[in-house]
Amino acid sequence: MAARSEAERAAREAIVAACRAMNAKDFNQGAAGNVSARFGPSMLITPSGVDYDDLTPDMIVAMDLSAESPDRDEKTGLKASSEWRFHRDILRARADVGAVVHAHAPYATVLSMLRRPIPASHYMIAAFGGAQIECTDYAPFGTAELSALALAGLGPRNGVILGSHGMIAVGPDLKRALWLAGELETLARLHYLASLAGAPVVLPENEVLSLVERFAAYGPGAKKG
Repeated sequence: MAARSEAERAAREAIVAACRAMNAKDFNQGAAGNVSARFGPSMLITPSGVDYDDLTPDMIVAMDLSAESPDRDEKTGLKASSEWRFHRDILRARADVGAVVHAHAPYATVLSMLRRPIPASHYMIAAFGGAQIECTDYAPFGTAELSALALAGLGPRNGVILGSHGMIAVGPDLKRALWLAGELETLARLHYLASLAGAPVVLPENEVLSLVERFAAYGPGAKKG
């Protein structure tokens, strides 16, 4: 087995750090959720069922993006996350995406159980490239049906809520995808709490869309220039 490059080691370490950051920020728990990053023609993805406190860079599983199913890692014997399919399919479908973060964030998951999308009740939604974060129907975890729902709900945007499940955020790199995951959970929390007090005012779509390009240059992993 060929030795791993410095770039691959750094990518693996970044995934482990992102997983622990999700738990530390309280928008994920234990081994729930999963993280992937594009690496050449492959993706690096968290293994199935490993608590993030125990996760090491060597446990991250590599999978060719052209493969129809993942192989068990030859060195560790670990399998890719059970959600490898929607990670692979998003990276296949979206050349602009370099990393995918999936979490069972509390408020996003509450909205997923209610089948409520997040409308433009706060201007930060423009960071996701549109005027609404969609909520999909339910499909069992790890299935082709869930992957199809995730892709359709995501569309060209950078976040989606999965019915009775959790949420996905994507970005050109892992730093931005993780930042967007945190912003999605914040939007979910704010919209849910505002809904308890009344009917949140939704900003006009054209106002939100006018901010999308500005947000492309804002925040971690933003476009330069």
